[in-house]
This record gives sequence, structure tokens and C-alpha cells, in this order.
Amino acid sequence: MEELLSNSRNRVVGTKQTIKALEKGEVQKVFIARDAEDKVTRPVISLCEDNNIEPYYVESMQQLGKLSGIKVKAAVAAIKDNTKEVD
Repeated sequence: MEELLSNSRNRVVGTKQTIKALEKGEVQKVFIARDAEDKVTRPVISLCEDNNIEPYYVESMQQLGKLSGIKVKAAVAAIKDNTKEVD
């Protein structure tokens, strides 16, 4: 599953970007770091439930940042759905 995120060109990284994509119905898969603060991940988990998306948990924010192709930690990332129209 983690390879999907690493290899995807159509991803968003960060809580705000993931929330925006979830609200637009553009998300295929969500990744959440287990060591991220609950106040950061709770809104994302709620939107996942609303959109019937099962989040995939990654061990750490450090690992999620690396998988996302960035040099800093990340609490949340997502792969956008290629079949949806993009603004």
C-alpha cells in the first residue's frame, strides 16, 4: 500500500490539502501517521468516514513524509482519484 503513495504523481500532502480534496470528493486513498496528534487527524478521519474511505495507517510522521516525497514530517497524505475532474 505504501508503494502506491510513493509512486503516485497525483497526491496531496498535509492536513489542509487532504481535507480540501476529501471535501471535493477527489480522494482515492488516505494515509495517516500513527504518531500524529489527534486534533490534526480527527477531521480527516471524520471525512474519511463520511466518504466511505478506509484510512491506511503509517507508523510515523517521518515515514509518511518520506513516502510522500518531502523532506519533512507529514501527519496526513492522500492519493487523488484520477477519474475525477480537476479544477
